[in-house]
Amino acid sequence: MYPEEMVAPMKAELTSVGFKELLSPEDVDNAINASGTTLVMINSVCGCAAANARPAVRMAAENAKRPDHLTTVFAGVDAAAVAQARKHMLPYPPSSPSIALFKDGKLVHFIERHHIEGRPAEMIAENLNMAFNEYC
Repeated sequence: MYPEEMVAPMKAELTSVGFKELLSPEDVDNAINASGTTLVMINSVCGCAAANARPAVRMAAENAKRPDHLTTVFAGVDAAAVAQARKHMLPYPPSSPSIALFKDGKLVHFIERHHIEGRPAEMIAENLNMAFNEYC
């Protein structure tokens, strides 16, 4: 587990623009099973990938079409919530950071860590915007 003071700024990058933190398995199930579309960002401290993933989801959230619900869980902090989110993301293996889009409780788009690493935030946001335009 990472200390709260270390992850607070990384959490705030998303919560300050309207992302809701999912802190328990029940929070995760309620968010994912809500009607409409839900984006779940598995946040992490990984500088090589999360440093681009967080700005990417913030940029994508400004798209004309966007998910009804913007949510986040933090790997290495909210362990039970992350484990529950990952159950919904099967068959994809655990990956932090990662970004999932659900529509009416079904996974419709997923970006794994290896699709985030080494890519600029703009490219990741473009990928998300294409998914938002299709599913939202």
